[in-house]
Amino acid sequence: MSHQLLLLLTTAVVIAGVVVLITWAKAPPVFALMIGTLVLGVTTDVGFAGTPEAVTAGFADVLGDIGVLITFGVVLGALLTVTDTMQRLVEAVLRVFGERSVPYVIAVALSSLFTSIYSDVLLVLSAPLARRLGPRLGVRGIALMGGALTAGIEVGLVFVAPGVAAVALAGLLGVPLGQMFLFGLLVGVPTAVITMVLFQLALPRLVRWDPELDESALPESALPESALPVDEPDDPQLREGTANLPLALAISPVLLALALIALGALAGGLGWDGAVVGFLTDPVIAIFIGAGWAYVLASRVRSGSEIRAAIGVALTSCGPILILSGISGSLGAVIEGSGLADVLSVAFSSAFLPPLLLVWLIAAVLHVALGSISVAAITAAGILAPIAGGLGVPIVLVALAAGSGALFLPHVSSNFFWMFQSLLGLSTRGTFKTHTVAMSLASVVSLPLILVLGAAL
Repeated sequence: MSHQLLLLLTTAVVIAGVVVLITWAKAPPVFALMIGTLVLGVTTDVGFAGTPEAVTAGFADVLGDIGVLITFGVVLGALLTVTDTMQRLVEAVLRVFGERSVPYVIAVALSSLFTSIYSDVLLVLSAPLARRLGPRLGVRGIALMGGALTAGIEVGLVFVAPGVAAVALAGLLGVPLGQMFLFGLLVGVPTAVITMVLFQLALPRLVRWDPELDESALPESALPESALPVDEPDDPQLREGTANLPLALAISPVLLALALIALGALAGGLGWDGAVVGFLTDPVIAIFIGAGWAYVLASRVRSGSEIRAAIGVALTSCGPILILSGISGSLGAVIEGSGLADVLSVAFSSAFLPPLLLVWLIAAVLHVALGSISVAAITAAGILAPIAGGLGVPIVLVALAAGSGALFLPHVSSNFFWMFQSLLGLSTRGTFKTHTVAMSLASVVSLPLILVLGAAL
C-alpha cells in the first residue's frame, strides 16, 4: 500500500472516529476534534514530537485572526438586543410594506443586518415576532415565518460577516474579512430571497402544511429559560427611553461597522491606501467602533446591570465557537505537517467534480453526520485550509462553499432544531417541514450562485 493511500485511509478513519464520538458516544465536539487531531498527528509524519507544536501553532494562528473579531461581534449583537433594535425594525417594515412582505424582509434583515447576534439568541428574539405575525398571513403563516427565520438566521451565520461561522471560515481559510463580507452579501441575500420564494411555492403542495398536525400548543414551560422575557429595568424611565430612541440611531452601530468593513474591502481599488483609512477600516477596529457606539447608545436607555448581563451571556455563547475554530486550526496544521495537504490537492485536481462542489459535499456530509452547522463548516474548513489556495478558485468561494454545504439537511441531532420547534410551537414533523426544508433549500440554492461567481472570477 502506497504512503499516500495509507495517509488518506488514516485520515478517513480519524474523521469517522470524530463523527462517532460526537454522535454515538455523545462526546463534546471540542474533545472529539482534539482527540482526532492528536491521533492524526501521532500516526502520520508529524509524529509524537511534532504534534504538540502543530496543535499549539494552528490554534494560535486561527484565534489570532478571528478571536477579537468574534468577541466584539457578539458584544455588538448583544447591545443591539438590549435596545430591541430588531423587533422595532421589523415593526417599522410592517407599517411601510405591509404584512405580506414581512417574511421576505425578515429573511433579508436577519441574513444581512443582524448577523452579529449569535444564532441561538437571534432565534429567541425573533420567534415571538414570528408567532405573532404568522396567523395574519393565513393558514400557513406560521410555517412561512418559520422558513423566514431559518433562511435569515442560518444564511447570515455562514455567509455574512460578522456572523460567527462566516468569521471562523474566513479566519481558517485566510480570507480577508471585508472580502468575506462583500461576497457573503452577494450570495447570502439572494439565497435568502430565492429560498423564501421556493419555500412559499412548496408549502401548499410539496410540503403540504397541516396546522392540526404540524403545529402544537406552546406552553411556557416548553420554552428554554433564555427565551423567557427579560426582567424590566428597575427605573421605568429606562424602558420608556428605549421606545424614544430613534430607530435610525438604534441601528446605526451595525451599519457603521459594516460600512467600514465594506470600505476597507474597496479602499485598495479606490486608491485610498492611507494609514488612517487602513486603521479605521480594519475589521477589528470597525467592529470595535460599532460595539463602542452601541454601548454608548445602550447606556442611554438601559441600566448598567442589564448591559453587563447581556454582554456576559454573549461572551459565554461565543466561547464554544472560538475553541472549535482554534482546534480546527490545529487540525489544519497537523494535516499540513503530515503531507496530507499534497495528497488532497492531487485528489481534488484529478476529481471529476468541480472543486467547489466537492467542498460543498464534504461540508454537507459532515453536517448530516454531526448535526451542527458551525462544527461542520469549521471542520470542513480545517481539513481544506492547507489546500485551499491550490484548488484553482478564489479562496473566498471555498469558504462560501463550505458554509453552503454545512446548511444541508438539519435534523434531530441539532440543538437548534429543538429550540426552533419549542420556540415556534411546532410538532417534530412541522419542524422538519419548515426548518429542515427551508435550510436545505438555502443550501441547494446558494451552491449555483457560488458556482456562477466562480465562473465569473
